[in-house]
Amino acid sequence: MNKKNRTWIIVGAILLLVILWGVKRYNSFVALEEGVTGQWANVENVYQRRADLIPNLVNTVKGYADFEQETLTQVIEARAKATSVTIDPTNLTPESLAAFQQAQDGLSSALSRLLVTIERYPDLKANQNFLELQSQLEGTENRIALERRKFNEITRGFNTSIRKFPNSLIAGITGFDQKGYFEAVAGSDVAPVVEF
Repeated sequence: MNKKNRTWIIVGAILLLVILWGVKRYNSFVALEEGVTGQWANVENVYQRRADLIPNLVNTVKGYADFEQETLTQVIEARAKATSVTIDPTNLTPESLAAFQQAQDGLSSALSRLLVTIERYPDLKANQNFLELQSQLEGTENRIALERRKFNEITRGFNTSIRKFPNSLIAGITGFDQKGYFEAVAGSDVAPVVEF
């Protein structure tokens, strides 16, 4: 074998190794992105669970004739808005997550006002159906926090992977972009003031 052929074989082998490395990196990005998409489905699932519990809660509360209708209307409207905002899991940008979170925060706020208003109704607070729904909602809120935390962890792993050099070269060529995170609500770092 002459020197020229050996050189081409070496160049071909190096090129083949680079291509195989690129394919391996691409496949790892696909797996990481699927992890983000799967975790997003878990987040949506717990938010949907909360949305599904709200009509039962509202119907239970409606049974108390003198209950403030404005508060119930706000909860119903906030639920409608929260369930109307959807995100394409392949486009989890910071902007789309902020819009989704804003709608969910509106629902959380309306539910908080409802639960505070209920404090004035001792018969309702003692109602077994209401107590069960309240317990389920509290459990769902805990699940939401857990799934959001998991989503942020998986997203961080994906974003870190595609930003590292030389992975960033393959990610840029193949169109893998960073995903957005759930962020704390503005003002959540300030403790609420409780007055009696």
